[in-house]
Amino acid sequence: AVVSTQSTGQNIARSLCRRTLVSFSSLPSLSTPPKNHSRDNTTLPRDTSSPWRRTLSTSPWDLGILNHTAIAVPDLDRAVRFYRDVLRADVSPAQDLPEHGVTVVFVNLPNTKIELLYPLGEKSPIAGFLQKNKDGGIHHICIEVDDIESAVRDVKAAGIRTLGEKTKIGAHGKPVMFLHPKDCGGVLMELEQK
Repeated sequence: AVVSTQSTGQNIARSLCRRTLVSFSSLPSLSTPPKNHSRDNTTLPRDTSSPWRRTLSTSPWDLGILNHTAIAVPDLDRAVRFYRDVLRADVSPAQDLPEHGVTVVFVNLPNTKIELLYPLGEKSPIAGFLQKNKDGGIHHICIEVDDIESAVRDVKAAGIRTLGEKTKIGAHGKPVMFLHPKDCGGVLMELEQK
């Protein structure tokens, strides 16, 4: 006789449940996704009290791919030589962005980019970062969104602080907005229009 693995699995699960005095009389088949159940087998309500769920659940924008990880470097030429000559990566020419106080170089990888950041000008935010982190290090991550203005409006409504009132044009010629690291798990996050 051929015994179905599904019914065998359910029988084993029911047997184990009887031993722990928990009733699973409505145990779903293994081919269907499990429902959100509590201990007494009733469906739990969604948490609608969270401002994140209320604000972001009906958003007209979507989060996209990781565009790049940015690394602040104390010596841009040395960093470029490392990625280009040692790791044999495709490295872009340096680009000055005075409105952001940085010089950037992109290391192009098959699935994302690394952005090398070097201070430009006396008020560069990267200079301050490098004063605290002499050897450099990860500065921020950048994630694409398909509607930057809606995304910024929604994250602000959810209580996330932004570093600026309005979006600015970033290194890729697209609008960007930085989110405060204290509101993002300790990570400076950049949103960029897809």
